[in-house]
Amino acid sequence: MDTYLEKLQSERENESNETQNALSDTWLNEWEPENEKFWKETGSKIAWKTLLITTLTLVLSFASWFIMSVVVVKLPGLGFTFSKDQLFWLAAIPGLAAGILRIVHTFILPIFGTRHVVTFATFIKLIPVLGIGIAIMNTSTPFWVFMILAFTTGFGGGDFSSYMPSTSLFFPKRLKGTALGIQAGIGNFGVSLAQFVTPMVLSIAIYGAPSIFTKIDLKGTQAVLENTAIEKQGVVFASLEDTKQTAILASVKKNVMDSVVNAVHSSDKKVLFVSLPLKVRTKIITDANPKLAEKFLNKLDENNKAVINKPMYIQSAAFWYIPFLLIMTVVSWFYLRSIPMQASIKEQLDIFSNKHTWYCTVTYVMTFGTFAGLAAAFPLMIKILYGDFPNAPDPLAYAFFGPLIGSLSRIIFGFVADKVGGAVLTTITGLGILGGAIILVTQGLVAPTSMEQFPLFVGVILAMFFFTGIGNAGTFRQFPIIFGDNLRQAAGVIGWTAAIAAFGPFIFSKLIGSDISSNGGANYFFIGLALFTVLATVINWWFYNRKGCERPS
Repeated sequence: MDTYLEKLQSERENESNETQNALSDTWLNEWEPENEKFWKETGSKIAWKTLLITTLTLVLSFASWFIMSVVVVKLPGLGFTFSKDQLFWLAAIPGLAAGILRIVHTFILPIFGTRHVVTFATFIKLIPVLGIGIAIMNTSTPFWVFMILAFTTGFGGGDFSSYMPSTSLFFPKRLKGTALGIQAGIGNFGVSLAQFVTPMVLSIAIYGAPSIFTKIDLKGTQAVLENTAIEKQGVVFASLEDTKQTAILASVKKNVMDSVVNAVHSSDKKVLFVSLPLKVRTKIITDANPKLAEKFLNKLDENNKAVINKPMYIQSAAFWYIPFLLIMTVVSWFYLRSIPMQASIKEQLDIFSNKHTWYCTVTYVMTFGTFAGLAAAFPLMIKILYGDFPNAPDPLAYAFFGPLIGSLSRIIFGFVADKVGGAVLTTITGLGILGGAIILVTQGLVAPTSMEQFPLFVGVILAMFFFTGIGNAGTFRQFPIIFGDNLRQAAGVIGWTAAIAAFGPFIFSKLIGSDISSNGGANYFFIGLALFTVLATVINWWFYNRKGCERPS
């Protein structure tokens, strides 16, 4: 009996020791980055290793967050019959999800620690990656499934609000701006990575059969219509389903349709179609779902040159992430540790009683909200605003440049912020975004009339990306200084402001889409952006930048 009890006691002690060892594997015993001796002997090595691992995982986070904004421009050509408004919803939902999930991430770091948060967050991104890859291979996949999958891509966007506060805790004050600039800047490269790699992997078979992507050439369409009798065009149009006829005619401008109805005194869809001017018929066929346009044009001329088909492994745009996510999950678990700074959610809510939490939220929405919002909306803006002109550009050929420029400027100006302070950079950013918005509106670049406006449109958008990178570096240098009397609050504010700014893709995509649908351009949206930028810039200058301000940073 005594032997049995001794054995049982020994097993319990072993279990207790194993539990303690597991905890010690997760939580560091001490962390004093401001202690020069500790930093040189122990802290520096751990901090830079942590920065490397979390930054690589953050690249994958941002890339997976923007999968849908990259894939969405290809959906019509694959045969998905989603409307323009639905396409903008798919580009918008990841931003909504990321904003919500960043609020969660803001509070979980002190509870679970860096190791557990980063490992789990990396692993669950397999859900959207696998889900989108499978769903996109089947054109009968309903819209609501894509909406759910678009929401799950927000897992990647949510990470930022725990990763950045974690990095802030690991480094001494003199290196925070540099460390945060490196992580956020390189992490932001994930957006460009998604937009740059996607066109390359579409020709690579990772899993599954290729899909046929259809593109309709404007000049080719006009040639087909010019060389086909109007009677035959009417017969072929009438053979289409009534809903398809309605969808094609829906893109005719109201004033044009009204004049045709008054001229022919008929509401018959066939009569209306054949009565439209040649250029209008050409445009509405080109604007239609490419698979529908292909069906119509092939019935008119089997050998037409308007329909361009090519095989595409669209699922590869999602599946290529899988091995990298698995590798970084394992690396995160075995090589990351957590700083012993635990706090309950209730204790962390004290940041909301500080007015500077709200001022910092406004300024970061201006900087990162604009960066992320433009990154999500830029490809669809190119497609919708300039896609109907002859020699229309491929959105993915230009889209990745914006996030790339914004990421580079964030890294470079992270070092600058450590030297000159962040507030002046945030003020400069506000002026840059304001100037860009004014040019877009006054030069008609977001309500274009020709392809000649496209180069200036791209140039202005890229310049705005550049300024957002400057501001992103500046704001993250400011926050630890503004809340310098409380390290935990500083980390919490970084997480919270990032959470609210992550709604940028949702706000930009939804409002720009609504503006284009209602007014044919995005002028009103960019007027609103200009007004908000003025407000945010004034707040930053008054409280943090001007001589004698309340909290110079």
